[in-house]
Amino acid sequence: MFLLNRLQALRSLHRTVKFGESSYLLRSSRGYSTGFPNGNRFSVPQLSSLGISSCLYKTDNALPWTRGGTITLHSTMAAELLIFSNGKRFATTGVQAPAQAQKMGGIKVALLSPGFIYEPYAPREPIPFWKRWFTRSGWKRTKDDIILELKSAYAINKLRKSGYSKNKFYTEAAQLYKEINTMIANGNKTSVRKAVTENMFSEIKNEIRIRESMWNRIYWEMVEPVVKIRTLRARLIAVDPKDMNKVFIQLTLEFLTKQKFEAYDSKGAVIAGDKTKEVLVREIWVFEKSLFHSNAYWRLCGRIKI
Repeated sequence: MFLLNRLQALRSLHRTVKFGESSYLLRSSRGYSTGFPNGNRFSVPQLSSLGISSCLYKTDNALPWTRGGTITLHSTMAAELLIFSNGKRFATTGVQAPAQAQKMGGIKVALLSPGFIYEPYAPREPIPFWKRWFTRSGWKRTKDDIILELKSAYAINKLRKSGYSKNKFYTEAAQLYKEINTMIANGNKTSVRKAVTENMFSEIKNEIRIRESMWNRIYWEMVEPVVKIRTLRARLIAVDPKDMNKVFIQLTLEFLTKQKFEAYDSKGAVIAGDKTKEVLVREIWVFEKSLFHSNAYWRLCGRIKI
């Protein structure tokens, strides 16, 4: 009788341990969604947010799946994960599903924008010739400068394969610069939404809201032609480590333009600026484009403070 009781106790303990293990596995795999399209099993990890840059968005949302022959991945927030593999840097990104989804294997994954500026441009502090070439810190600085330039050269070379022309792009960028600023000045949120990325649109909406609380309306004009445009940096962001053709490119441009500005109150009185005077303005904008969507176009994804 004593042995029978011990056997039953051991059996109950074994069931409890198995249930605990199952519960732990269930909790540890909660970040994965599993489906069975066409009889094949696959797992997709839930996106988690990492503090990569101040532009990133945090999300705890799960990834809902739709039924049907092809499965579309949706996520309401952007999340970025930098992966280093074989000396190459990739970024995997999940974003809200667009109207047109890009097919990747058996899964249809929708991508709008990586949602952040990869390696934002910052001016390099000049160092003396003797320090650059005759000190260890100078040698390291020279090496870092060369690597930064090589990254830009590689990205531009990749872009040229898709038909990129610097002169043509500068003309398009100058037009975008003028149009976006004009739409912001007029408070035209509907139109500006098509010319900027999702994160940038949120920033511009807040900017318009704050401005409208101060001024009733404004006058803005860019005096053409643009004084100067130059490329400061070019970077690639890969969304699939296994396919280097699925990349976004970001070009950082410096604009030097002459502008006219004037702000009015509700009675039409001038309270800021003077539209009869031209002001020389220097701005740094970052434009982004997908190189794996046939109908992709350049959009503003960020502005870097000087």
